[in-house]
Amino acid sequence: MNPSSSCLRFLDPMGGMSRAVPKNICLIIPPSLFLLDDRVFMSLGILRIAAVLQSAGSEVSVLDLSGVSNYAEAVVDYVKTAGTKVFGITATTPQLPPATNIVQAIRRECPAAKIIFGGPHATLVNAAHRGEKKRGVVGGRGAQAMAQLQKLFDVVVAGDGEESIFIACHPDSPSLIDVDEWQSPFFLTNEQLDSLPWPARHLVDVDSYRYTVEGFPAISLIAQLGCPFGCGFCGGRESPMLRHIRTRTAGNIVAELEHLWRTTGRTGFMFYDDELNVNKAMVELMLLIAQKQRELGVEWRLRGFIKSQLFTDEQAMAMYAAGFRWILVGFESGSEKILTNINKKATRAENTRCMEIAKRHGLKVKALMSVGHPGESLETIRETKQWLLDVKPQDFDVTTITCYPGTPYYDEAVPHPQKDGVWVYTYKKTGDRLYQIGVDYTTTADYYKGDPDGGYRSYVFTDELLPEELVNLRDATEREVREILGIPFNPGSPAMQYEHSMGQNKQFPSNILRSTR
Repeated sequence: MNPSSSCLRFLDPMGGMSRAVPKNICLIIPPSLFLLDDRVFMSLGILRIAAVLQSAGSEVSVLDLSGVSNYAEAVVDYVKTAGTKVFGITATTPQLPPATNIVQAIRRECPAAKIIFGGPHATLVNAAHRGEKKRGVVGGRGAQAMAQLQKLFDVVVAGDGEESIFIACHPDSPSLIDVDEWQSPFFLTNEQLDSLPWPARHLVDVDSYRYTVEGFPAISLIAQLGCPFGCGFCGGRESPMLRHIRTRTAGNIVAELEHLWRTTGRTGFMFYDDELNVNKAMVELMLLIAQKQRELGVEWRLRGFIKSQLFTDEQAMAMYAAGFRWILVGFESGSEKILTNINKKATRAENTRCMEIAKRHGLKVKALMSVGHPGESLETIRETKQWLLDVKPQDFDVTTITCYPGTPYYDEAVPHPQKDGVWVYTYKKTGDRLYQIGVDYTTTADYYKGDPDGGYRSYVFTDELLPEELVNLRDATEREVREILGIPFNPGSPAMQYEHSMGQNKQFPSNILRSTR
């Protein structure tokens, strides 16, 4: 389906409320201040919302603040000059502090503005809150986090936003629109996902995004939604939207690749799906991608995530033929104990086999590792270090685990009996514990990634390791493995500065504001 396609049919679960198509709306992408380089992957979810709104006749502006250090100034200048009254903001959990600052800037300049909040954090908090209600928990962390969001934003949208955005824009919309339920008519099916317009990438400055795959200028896309696995550290395990796999047809995905190649000139593609090979038709997709390149007389380079224990020689061969040269795998740990405690459903032997398959077929591997899980100790981190040295990935990173709303680590934790502000998660099968220091996510960017030179911080600890010990061991593991394997650190890029527009909205830098007006 091409970007001019009409949006989905409208079904109304909200008590007969009519569809509200805003005359104009500004969608805002907050910066990710916790990343080494924020101008790498564009936010595709909100750009798909933009495409749906455009298809319905709205004038859509996208204020893309990725990588902008003085982002609040840009927001103030936009609100002063644009006359927009409806704003939509997306955010992951670590993006919430800048999103909070953005809301405050809008409120100061335009008190009558309607501000809608959606995206991963909204969905995860709603899932945590809903889980508490099912368990009979009153006033839990999920409820507190949801109350905080509803106080900050006029409308919170949990779940798929492609159709619920029209309810959110209605003058009488409820403060919470929960469409993250199997039975919701707004819950996207495979067929609906396939019929959606592709993300409105023309509403951001594609050329300002710095990413390459094997030297090929690259752009990201999402071929499918959802992950069915139950890793303890992973968000959305109780969210149908994030748990249920929904796929597009191979033909639709390849058509988007061709469209991106023709409109942007990019010949590298990053698949940002959770796990490409949970799709049973993945080999078929790879062969179709290879065929399309032969038809067009072009050569593409691709990169994406796979699930280790599902990886096969057939998949690897097809991926290489399609142009893949890099795969990313969330191995997480080299310790059998930790793999059990995080409910990874993969053994160390299966992870090693995955590395062997990749190397047989010329695929480079970036190993995604983490520390700070239940039962983590000096010994388990040593095992992770040794496993990396044994299998020799071409690249890797090691992060300190965080406990975000919507993860089992967060949702199933209980207050510590002696320590105020500390929560305890226990993996029931082994009894190993993880302790979490309470975080106000509106003010604290609980680091997913940070500057390796002193930028990591831990809000978790175990029975054997304190927060500062986890950080020191994380730093030492990454430094020593990189030194032995000869893998350099990946330097980030400096943040951009927003330049004032002198009161003229049309003079906004093109890498910050794009509009259909």
